[in-house]
Amino acid sequence: MTLLIQNATIYQENAILQNGYILIKDNQIKEVGLMENSPQHADEIITLKEGQLVLPGFIDIHIHGAAGADAMDSTEEALRIMAKELPKEGTTSFLATTMTQDPANINKALQAIKSFKINGNPAGETEMLGVHLEGPFISPSKAGAQPLHHIKNADVDLFKEWNESSGNAIKLVTLAPEQPGAKELIKHLRNSNIICSMGHTNATYEQASEAIEHGISNATHLFNQMTGLHHRDIGAAGAALLHDQVFVEMIADGIHISPEMIKLALKVKGTEKAILITDAMRAKGMADGQYDLGGQEVTVTGDEARLADGTLAGSILKMNDAIKNVCHFTGYSLQEVVQMASVNPAKQLNIYDQKGSIVVGKDADLVIMDTNFNVSTTICRGKIAYRGEEQ
Repeated sequence: MTLLIQNATIYQENAILQNGYILIKDNQIKEVGLMENSPQHADEIITLKEGQLVLPGFIDIHIHGAAGADAMDSTEEALRIMAKELPKEGTTSFLATTMTQDPANINKALQAIKSFKINGNPAGETEMLGVHLEGPFISPSKAGAQPLHHIKNADVDLFKEWNESSGNAIKLVTLAPEQPGAKELIKHLRNSNIICSMGHTNATYEQASEAIEHGISNATHLFNQMTGLHHRDIGAAGAALLHDQVFVEMIADGIHISPEMIKLALKVKGTEKAILITDAMRAKGMADGQYDLGGQEVTVTGDEARLADGTLAGSILKMNDAIKNVCHFTGYSLQEVVQMASVNPAKQLNIYDQKGSIVVGKDADLVIMDTNFNVSTTICRGKIAYRGEEQ
């Protein structure tokens, strides 16, 4: 099966190729070049209209749910619903993100994730790359929408049990580095080549900096539920900004972080160390109303999801909207912002040899989008996963 995209404006990592083509075969990108060198035949040809752009597929490393489904539903069906919904926003890969719950419930969710990977997550739907374990090793004072009564001290043995249940699918762990047991778990994660992220943390700048030296390389939803910037102690957020080796996740919905703070963070980190995430919950893609998040009722109104006490409870953000927002908030070019949605998460997950940019030999994970950030077609591992009405 070959698929040919013609008349394309192609966003490569370091250049924009005008009037180009992409040939896809066997789930991979086989050729990229100018139209004058394009093949004339393929099993399917997509000819783009003026103003349509081809971008590398987006990689969401922090997403709980969508379309009424959640990773903590602990079913293969919930994960499949997510995998079929996410192409609509251009997301071609994701980490199924858990939350603080009873350990048995977390274990059940991880077993479902293992089964889903074994039983089929085929080309033509968003690929689940693994697990982001968010909690329960977090600070009670920065729990946010994570249930307080299930928070636990960091525990290497419990983590090993969970990782085995997942089929060794845990790729990223969010924890509070100041909590008991955290230092030992950070060391174990570093030695196991699993990303350790600080989040839901009350750490001081000194505590956060020490943890970074021990192996933390990521900051979970920067500024949200962590010690913030203060002129006498710049906290975990300041440590994440100052240490060059740390990637920072950002929820760019204009609600979780102000546009000005996003702009300030990018001035410090640059586009090379920021990762756009959605942190979306099951209400994404659904109507306003009441939804469940870890046994708690969440009310969704417009673009906001909140608990009864007003606490933000994840988001309903879509990745193409996150990109649009950052372009509008900061003035950065689409070329620069796509780096935060595709290139950087691939590099952080150590899969940049397979995904994250439009290069011959990589997986054919592609998004066709117009200049208003509307997704018309998404290709996941070489097969069309979503096609809008106009395409």
